[in-house]
Amino acid sequence: MLLSRVGSGLIDLAVQGLAGVLVLIVGFSLASNDAQFAVAWILALVTAMVAIPTAVETITRGLSAGKVATGIRIVRDDGGPVRFRQAFVRALTGAIEIWVSVGSLAIITSLVNSRGKRLGDLLAGTYAVRSRAGTGMRAPLLMPPDLAAWAERADIRRLPPGPALHARIFLSRTNAMRPQARQQAAHALAAAIEPYVAPPPPWGTHPERFLAAVLVARRDREYATAIRRQAAEHEAAERMRHLPFGVAD
Repeated sequence: MLLSRVGSGLIDLAVQGLAGVLVLIVGFSLASNDAQFAVAWILALVTAMVAIPTAVETITRGLSAGKVATGIRIVRDDGGPVRFRQAFVRALTGAIEIWVSVGSLAIITSLVNSRGKRLGDLLAGTYAVRSRAGTGMRAPLLMPPDLAAWAERADIRRLPPGPALHARIFLSRTNAMRPQARQQAAHALAAAIEPYVAPPPPWGTHPERFLAAVLVARRDREYATAIRRQAAEHEAAERMRHLPFGVAD
């Protein structure tokens, strides 16, 4: 992971540096005195060090050019996607630990941290995860056997995109999370999804198993609905092909 983060950082530094140079060129072309030249320098530095990384990570929810190239993503400690606050703290800290210290502070912090966090991750409450698994395939989400009968009878309404996506991300990253953060995230996501399910799961059901059961049940039902719709459309197309323009063979 450390090598991936170093490679990602080098690519991002190149992109951010290029953006800063472009801002500097434009600023110098418009400046006419020393004060304006100084402003151009400041704008270039702020753009390269803070504005670009903050905007990119916020919009892409934890990605950047370097992270896409090396297959990693930044997520919150609870497994959710990063927001503006986390991206801004990481970028602001990165101005010192990456730009000023030429990356040495970030590397040292990552080496001594069990989860490979740099200083910006520690302050923002984030960490890096693999966003792709090479040639391997992620194990499919399975129905907990003890909840299969309940899930078959349960009325599960359409889930909001946000909680459903966060639940899928969470269940795919539980092994990389700290126990306390994992427990808090599981209870929060279960509380967000439970209002869309009736009746509630059996008393004492673990929130992670509840989330898995709901997601699997919704997936299977949506797949079955899609198959029925496809079959109906095919049947209708066959009827239109033969009638009333001709006689069926």
